[in-house]
Amino acid sequence: MASTTKQRKRVAAGSIAGAVAAVALVGVIGLNVASANSGSTQADRFGIEMAALSSASSAPSGAFAAEAADASYGASTLSQSSPRNIAAGVSAIEEEENAAAEAERQAKAAEDAAGLSRARNAMSAQGSTGASAGLSEVDWTVGHDAFVEEWSDRIDAFLAGSPLAGQGENFAEAAWDNGIDPRWSPAISKTESSRGAICFLPYNAWGWGASSWDSFDESVKAHVAGLAKGYGYTLSKGAAAKYCPPNTDHWYASTLASMKSI
Repeated sequence: MASTTKQRKRVAAGSIAGAVAAVALVGVIGLNVASANSGSTQADRFGIEMAALSSASSAPSGAFAAEAADASYGASTLSQSSPRNIAAGVSAIEEEENAAAEAERQAKAAEDAAGLSRARNAMSAQGSTGASAGLSEVDWTVGHDAFVEEWSDRIDAFLAGSPLAGQGENFAEAAWDNGIDPRWSPAISKTESSRGAICFLPYNAWGWGASSWDSFDESVKAHVAGLAKGYGYTLSKGAAAKYCPPNTDHWYASTLASMKSI
């Protein structure tokens, strides 16, 4: 009986110890599970926080963000408006160019008409075209540019190798501006000074009055204008008598020969 009671006590004690051990084991397992869950929550939180920080660091802030927004808006606006604005600008430029070209054309036409009118008036006033002296008539209907180009070359060829060499365009421009025969002044320079080689006064290649100049550029213009004002459109016997009274015939013949060679 006593042995049976002791055996029951040992069984009960073992059961209690087993229960305690089971409770302890469950507690340990629960603690581990809780720890594991707690770690997962912190990891999740850490990942979210890092993602938020990364997003915050990559996004523009403050004034920089505003500038970025403005630039984006400006680029968008430009891409939408540029084609229309460029087309309008090109059209405006074309209109300006066309207007300038038309104004230039009208100015040139007016200049050509004025040159032709001056020459015809001068021929009418003198009553001569030079044909009576055996000179070919000058074509004034070609306009300023063609006139100057033709007579520059012809006069330069006549003056080649002389102090007046290269003054062809100057003579031609002056003749156009004054409406006189472009051969007349260059021819007189040969009669009076061997084309500027023997000037009795500085840059006076025409034995003309008592005038001197600082360059042939100046004196050519002055002499051509003087012929138009005081002697008429082209060479004539009357003009020769006025220009060189002491030796009119020789002067006339020499000047005429030079004009025919130009």
